[in-house]
Amino acid sequence: MTRRRWIADEYSHSADTAVLIGEHAAHLARTLRARVGQEFEIACGDRVRSGVISSIADDRVEFSLGGDVAAGTAVPITLLLAVFKFDRMEWAIEKCTELNVATIVPVVARRTEKHLAAAADKRVERWRRIAREASEQSRRVSPPEIADPVKLADSLHCDAVLRIVLAESESKTSLADVLNSHNQAQSLALAIGPEGGWTAEELQGFQQAQWISASLGSTILRAETAAIAALAIARGC
Repeated sequence: MTRRRWIADEYSHSADTAVLIGEHAAHLARTLRARVGQEFEIACGDRVRSGVISSIADDRVEFSLGGDVAAGTAVPITLLLAVFKFDRMEWAIEKCTELNVATIVPVVARRTEKHLAAAADKRVERWRRIAREASEQSRRVSPPEIADPVKLADSLHCDAVLRIVLAESESKTSLADVLNSHNQAQSLALAIGPEGGWTAEELQGFQQAQWISASLGSTILRAETAAIAALAIARGC
């Protein structure tokens, strides 16, 4: 049976210990009714180790760590995700986390609704909590980085080797085509626009910053669907 994986809030490799604290610990202690002696996998930085609960309280669960557990690696993907309706954006963050996105940058685009742009900063901690929970569910080593919201112009010069903007106006080049022609790239960035898509001026900005424009097909997808589809295609290529 596959053991559940938890991401440690605190850990010491030298002392072979790890700790969950606060609400994180409460979920394991109270909701899942964990007991001393139960075994789990514990992600500690860039390592995953076996762990046995050594002590448990409502707001603190301590583990004694054992051997390393094999963890795979993947090309890091940064997702520039234009801010859209929060319930659907939360769903996109959860699913993209399951698809092993490395970084999500919430972007305020020209067509981002003003009230969503104004409230985005207050949502960041919730987005990070969603990403952490999805990371543990999907057995990731660590959650993706969820950046603070930024304006599009401040996000264009990320350091990914291959940068692709998904655009409804692109009719000739598919995302799969671009990925297949750059299959040795060691890092990737994908940009997903808001409801209504990127403006012509924004697409020109992407071009000037040397992003490649690509399509997800002839149908018009919701932003959350586009994000998930793009990640799935990227992970499959």
